[in-house]
Amino acid sequence: DDYAWLRDKSNPEVKAHLDAENAYTTAVLAPLEPLRERLYGEMLDRLKQTDQGVPWRKGGWLYYSRTVEGRQYPIHCRRQDRPDAREEVTLDLNELGREESFMALGAYEVSDDGRRLAYSTDTTGFREYTLFVKDLETGELLERVAERTGTVAWADDDRTLFYTVEEEATKRQHRLYRHAVGAPDHELVYEEKDPAFNVGVDRTRSGEYLLLEIESLTTSEVRFLPAGKPGDEWSFIAPRVPDQEYEVDQRGPDFFLRVNDTGRNFRLVRAPIASPGRKSWEEILPHRADVMLEGIDLFRDHSVLFERENGLPQARVTDLRTGEWHRISFPEAAYSAYPGQNAEFDSAVYRYGYESLVTPPSVFDYDMEARTSALLKQKEVLGGYEPSRYRTERVEATAADGESIPISIVRRRDVARNSSAPLYLYAYGSYGFPLPVTFSSNRLSLLDRGVVIALAHVRGGGELGKRWHDAGRMMEKKNTFADFVAAAEHLLAEGYGARERLVIEGGSAGGLLMGAVANMRPDLFRAVLLQVPFVDVINTMLDETLPLTVGEFEEWGNPKEKEAYEYIRSYCPYSNIAARDYPSMLVRTSFNDSQVMYWEPAKYVARLRALKTDTRPLLLETNMSAGHGGASGRYDRLREIAFDYAFILWQMGIEATTSRPSGA
Repeated sequence: DDYAWLRDKSNPEVKAHLDAENAYTTAVLAPLEPLRERLYGEMLDRLKQTDQGVPWRKGGWLYYSRTVEGRQYPIHCRRQDRPDAREEVTLDLNELGREESFMALGAYEVSDDGRRLAYSTDTTGFREYTLFVKDLETGELLERVAERTGTVAWADDDRTLFYTVEEEATKRQHRLYRHAVGAPDHELVYEEKDPAFNVGVDRTRSGEYLLLEIESLTTSEVRFLPAGKPGDEWSFIAPRVPDQEYEVDQRGPDFFLRVNDTGRNFRLVRAPIASPGRKSWEEILPHRADVMLEGIDLFRDHSVLFERENGLPQARVTDLRTGEWHRISFPEAAYSAYPGQNAEFDSAVYRYGYESLVTPPSVFDYDMEARTSALLKQKEVLGGYEPSRYRTERVEATAADGESIPISIVRRRDVARNSSAPLYLYAYGSYGFPLPVTFSSNRLSLLDRGVVIALAHVRGGGELGKRWHDAGRMMEKKNTFADFVAAAEHLLAEGYGARERLVIEGGSAGGLLMGAVANMRPDLFRAVLLQVPFVDVINTMLDETLPLTVGEFEEWGNPKEKEAYEYIRSYCPYSNIAARDYPSMLVRTSFNDSQVMYWEPAKYVARLRALKTDTRPLLLETNMSAGHGGASGRYDRLREIAFDYAFILWQMGIEATTSRPSGA
């Protein structure tokens, strides 16, 4: 590997190399600076900079966050649940991040009595969180609890805190600790030795039980502890069985489990807390081949099951007193719906979020008795946004093996299907993650310039349940890439855009997809935008000291096994770069990325420079003070998006500058 030297983060030559790449990118794209500023201004003008989220109720308090014009981060607040209550600031990330170039909030858990806040922050972007406890009555910082923490849960004595900690090298959450605030000791409760498994701690909505969740990508087990007895030993619900996953909630004397023991799409069972093992499981809702059971929310008298059918989320509400059930009605043909903040167990109101490609994020309260939804707030888009100006569609492409690949599309109504429009295509396709059909006010800067935007729901994602995921992972991973090519070809054949104006984008595992299709069909795309791309699959998956590697053998395969090695090697983007013409490329990474190390895209670009035969732009941009998600501040993030959009529009031939960047 000629570029392995780029892995040495401490080597000054590595930073010098990345700085030089950044300087080159800046020079090449300098003529686009006016366009970037226009785009930034447009996006900022649509943003209601001083705003407040919808409050949610817990223990007599209303919690919410708000933003203030000119400040990068949210301010977390609360007030007592009465009309004359004054606001209390629980956490101001702007103050915490005043001297930091990066600030991210991890845990945010308030004790039952409302007096103490356990919270964690990361100041590097490496997802390395430090846990603190704050006295909300006095504002005093009580304790810096631990480093490298993950999940957090309070016992109901309002003093005992359970938290997880990661391994330093692999960043695997592997230990659970018990700690009484103010006490010197931190008791190790559990340590997971299997490198494929992570641990997490949670508490049931009822507040009655703590849950220790131990899981790999394909297998899980859960242990439980009465929240009122934090010093007791944890008990099993059911020991792990390979390739069986389950998750747990609780109501009264029973646990409710979402489990995939009889089928990949999960079923719902009930188990008595007194004897919760597999022999006691009573089926409530069977496995269904065409419906994926994605999650459970339990309340005193109701349950809400989030399901996915025909690629779309559904919410199934059941009256647990009568067994009668119904679904919440969603109005559009393609949309995203998801659970909101539902902290109260004794409630007949369910909070959920809803949005689509044309409908801004909306918060609803659903009355589970009356079966009515009330809109509490829809994100305001300043500047006169009119959804009716835009059209959304759901179409299907046919893959080489005959599978139908859903594609979600949005465009202005006055943009014709005449094979001339600029076309932007995005996809992800890994980990069973369903690519959400969501709204973005930033995206209007593309749509209003005539860009057709499409999302390809390729195999490897979870849009059509576990079968969709299984058909695009391990030794079936190439289906993800073939599906994306089929989607692009379908859109071009149906006149949605022009080949010479087709720009594609993907991030992380979606960046792997971008690198793979750029090798497979470099002739098909005008330009490729790769965000923090996982492009050096072979070398990363051979290195078990890196974060995520061992656990992800269940997604990609273990290349120490010959068959898996040969299969991964056949599609690995870095390994398959060849002396050929490639599309224009912008590759973005972060120096402190803990998920896809910066050296993967850096090596990828270096090898491309050495081998590619065209003169099209190849640009690497490294954020030297951020992590996997890029900049943490909202204004900094807008500038990153404006940077990307300017590259996209330039490659599409829109808003051409008088002095075009070199390599055009």
